Amino acid sequence: MEERGHLINVLRETQASLKREDYVRIKNLSNEIVHTSSIEQDPDVISIAVIIYALSKLIEREKFKEYKNWPKFYKNYLSGLDEIIKALNRNDVNRFRKEIEFIRNSIQNISGHLKIYISEVFRKAEINKASRIYEHGISMEKTAKILGVSVWELAEYAGNTGIGDVNLGITMPIKQRIKIAEEIFS
Repeated sequence: MEERGHLINVLRETQASLKREDYVRIKNLSNEIVHTSSIEQDPDVISIAVIIYALSKLIEREKFKEYKNWPKFYKNYLSGLDEIIKALNRNDVNRFRKEIEFIRNSIQNISGHLKIYISEVFRKAEINKASRIYEHGISMEKTAKILGVSVWELAEYAGNTGIGDVNLGITMPIKQRIKIAEEIFS
């Protein structure tokens, strides 16, 4: 986890954005983590991106706040973010991972429709982040494995978003290629 300082800053900014209910900024912070972590392909860092993105989707949809279990879930979520920051500050990777699991497991303590909705938001967040990593040039199979999604789910999502729509059959015009070759060999 080489980018510990960056993660701490992103998490603090996420907390500040939560107070403003700025879900667009929170989504952008999640994408920022994916962008910088694509090189390392660190599953822990990518888990943070998923957690942040899922949170942005949850606060974006006001209907979640109407469920009776929402306040407790949200409180646990915020507490988990605080604890993740503390663990990162102490460079305690084990505690960091436990807090990620705490947030994910807090879904299990919810009942009824809210549990189903939040579980679905997390699943879609994993697929979304997988597509963003794939967009950075990591193979579909490796990306799917890192995020625990199927290659099929990732391929379907990437196909719908146009991420894979790169026309590799388009080449440079022959005159331009000749010019470059002449410059190289002159």
